[in-house]
Amino acid sequence: MASSSTQRPSSSSSTFHSHSRWSWDVFLSFRGKDTRGNFTDHLYSALNRCNIQTYRDDKGLRKGEEIAPELLQAIEESRIAVIVFSKNYAGSKWCLEELVKIIDCKEEREQKVIPIFYHVEPSEVRNQREIYKEAFTRHEENADEEKRGKIRRWKTAMMEAGKLAGYDVKVDSYESKIIDDIIKEIRETIPLVLDVNENIVGMESRLERLISGLEIQSNDDVRIVGVCGLGGIGKTTIITALCNKISNQFQRTSFLTNVREESTKDSGLLKLQQQLLDDTLGVRGQLTLKNVHEGVKVIKDRLSSKKVLVFLDDIDNRRELEHLVGKHSWFGHGSRIIITTRKKYLLTTHGVDYIYEVDKLNNVEALQLLCSYAFKQPLPEKGYGDLSTQVVRYADGLPLPLKVLGSVLFGKGVKDWKSELKKLQEVPNMEITNVLKISYDGLDHTQKMIFLDIVCFFKGGHVEIVTQILDGFGFKAESGINALMDRCLIAISTDKKIEMHDSLVQMGKEIVYKECPNEPGERSRLWKHEDVCRVLTINTGTEKVEGMLLNDQFTSEYEIKFTSEAFKRMTRLRVLIVNNNRVQLSEDFAFPFHDLTMLAWVDYPLASLPSNFHANNLVYLHLNDSNIKRLWEGNLCLTKLKHTLLDGSQQLIEIPKFSTMPNLESLSLSGCVNLETLPGDIHNLKHLSHLHCNGCSKLTSFPEIKHNIGKLADLRLDGTAIKELPSSIEHLQDLRWLHLNDCKNLESLPDSICNLSSLRTLYLDGCSKLGKLPEDLERMPCLENLSLRSVGCRLPSLSGLSHLRILFLDECNLTPGVIKRDNCLNALEELSLRNCNLNEEVLNKIFHLFSLKGLDLSGVFNTEEGGIFFSNMLVIISQLSNLRALCLSHCKKISQILEIPSSL
Repeated sequence: MASSSTQRPSSSSSTFHSHSRWSWDVFLSFRGKDTRGNFTDHLYSALNRCNIQTYRDDKGLRKGEEIAPELLQAIEESRIAVIVFSKNYAGSKWCLEELVKIIDCKEEREQKVIPIFYHVEPSEVRNQREIYKEAFTRHEENADEEKRGKIRRWKTAMMEAGKLAGYDVKVDSYESKIIDDIIKEIRETIPLVLDVNENIVGMESRLERLISGLEIQSNDDVRIVGVCGLGGIGKTTIITALCNKISNQFQRTSFLTNVREESTKDSGLLKLQQQLLDDTLGVRGQLTLKNVHEGVKVIKDRLSSKKVLVFLDDIDNRRELEHLVGKHSWFGHGSRIIITTRKKYLLTTHGVDYIYEVDKLNNVEALQLLCSYAFKQPLPEKGYGDLSTQVVRYADGLPLPLKVLGSVLFGKGVKDWKSELKKLQEVPNMEITNVLKISYDGLDHTQKMIFLDIVCFFKGGHVEIVTQILDGFGFKAESGINALMDRCLIAISTDKKIEMHDSLVQMGKEIVYKECPNEPGERSRLWKHEDVCRVLTINTGTEKVEGMLLNDQFTSEYEIKFTSEAFKRMTRLRVLIVNNNRVQLSEDFAFPFHDLTMLAWVDYPLASLPSNFHANNLVYLHLNDSNIKRLWEGNLCLTKLKHTLLDGSQQLIEIPKFSTMPNLESLSLSGCVNLETLPGDIHNLKHLSHLHCNGCSKLTSFPEIKHNIGKLADLRLDGTAIKELPSSIEHLQDLRWLHLNDCKNLESLPDSICNLSSLRTLYLDGCSKLGKLPEDLERMPCLENLSLRSVGCRLPSLSGLSHLRILFLDECNLTPGVIKRDNCLNALEELSLRNCNLNEEVLNKIFHLFSLKGLDLSGVFNTEEGGIFFSNMLVIISQLSNLRALCLSHCKKISQILEIPSSL
């Protein structure tokens, strides 16, 4: 027996299939001599075009009364049975046996039955009248008891089918219109189910976010929604589940998979257009496109009035979007277009309405996914808990490694798990790498260079500083970094640090390793301790080495000698990072510096940089905890230098004139305990934004500022020996943070400090010699944080500081005039008065600071009133309705609090 079914769609189209209990969507029951060549054939062709899996018995005349087993099985495995009752239907014993089986399946398997009354009245079928009565009369002739029982079943089944709502096809009916209605009902009945792996976790919450962006309830517009994320994060899985969930709400659905791959094939884009139209119009085999331009026109013309659901999976370039879903107006109201891509910028430039960035699995979800593959259950087997956690940590929320490694480790023993984990530390799994590498392969040369630099040296670095370092070598770093972000290869955290998934780091390092597996000195970047030591010990470094990192985490007890000869051939060295205190250098040490943009050498052992150090491209100099006394000798000028860090360099006694590094943006000298002065030409640093001298305990003065330093925002002089600040400090009009904590020799502040109109934070904790504070301190309009802990001088009025949010006055003599009851401190949220001598008047004013959220009165006392008033005054503390935290530790005179704010 030959059977037909609708053909499966091509690899680029939607691959819909039924739930496992159904092998077919529709079973057609009909009398061949009545309708095989007309109505039933037209109906079957329409089902075929709509990709509805349909079983049609194509065999001709049959002999005998027993229905073939394959027909019975096909009926059982069909979701819907369509019965075409025609004039001679009841005359076929085979048709009647099919009918009995169909009605049985309706009752037992919840099969949907759609009767079609073709040139017969429904009452003829239901009541077996007219021609149907004649047919049963013929069946009853010479029937024995067994056959009469069979006939009764036939009649019962026909009566049940005749009662069902169906379609009446009369002689003068428009059959094509009726067939369209039948197809519509069938499509609404059959949920389009894409093949989603059963081991999915965390899907519901992700679907909720995506569905909210679709706004399906609105039929007044067309919405295009983008789903982006790193390769292997589950974009395809999510939209597949989405299709299964919402496709029945649309007239037609098209799911185009692997668009990136398919579009690169011969006439690939044209075939994708063809598939889109076949799916959404139901015209499979009837419409043939000649070229992509015709395809665009047909899509616009034919779909502009249809409510369709379209999925484009793995879009890789703008051309694919322009030829498949060019504009919202191409589709009818209520349509929804869902696009997945690794390139976020494609979504923004195409003007999508909503972008959902797929987030990583949390640890619980990740463990569950791993275990579903590794153990075929939600939790690890006994003895595998720690090992499973290590795999989860390695995958870092990315589903792909969890699936791949879970499958690899299925059925393996503990020893095999440990071996695989150890192997992963050195060699990445290629199945994972090949998926991730697709995004890397799509980068241009400069973008690949930036990616590999981040992999080897700059993961976790501040994006602005890394950008400047890369720009120092001529890279268009901002554009390149944006490209990496758009492809989800990196992310930028809220504190502007570059983040990259560990699987991508491992992939990038594998790319560098493969540049020359056998000789590290022939690779572009070196980061492994043993590779660096080999190159520097046997002098195998070449001009191919552009970056080198030596950490101390694997350092042996032996010291490492750096020689000029070892660096001699590394003429293209751009990045040198040494975090190792076991390095020995000769006094005449020199290394290539022409291309050097970053030198970071913690514990640098020499008293100065090499005498021939003319690093004209140097952007970033980091010599923390070094033995440097002077940075360099002679008149060296580093015009590109933007960041210098010398923290903890206790031998440092002198800083070069600032004119030698005119573009400096940050200078950190924290803990340089032998530094006594700063160069007097600080006014030359027009780009300086951060100057940290905290802990420079011998620094006795701060240079005069001849004119405004336009960008200096952060000045830290904590723990220095300065006695006063110059009045010219008022020229620092962009200063936002001024830290002077523990300046034990500081005697006064100039009144001109009140002219710092941008100052947000002023810290003066522990300035015990401070004789007075400017009376106009409350004139500082932007001050938000003020800390005067243990300042012994009289405090001026602070009530004019209308933007002040945090005020620390611990161990201060708080007089009534400091905080007034004029409600000017209406932004104050946190107030600390630890160990202060407070009287009733002061405390009463504090309890009228209604904006307070935190109040610390620990250890407060009153020398005159013996503390009795505290218990009475604390009654009115309930007025502070915004208070969230109240500290009263060591307030020995308080025995009870009668009423506290309801907000506590």
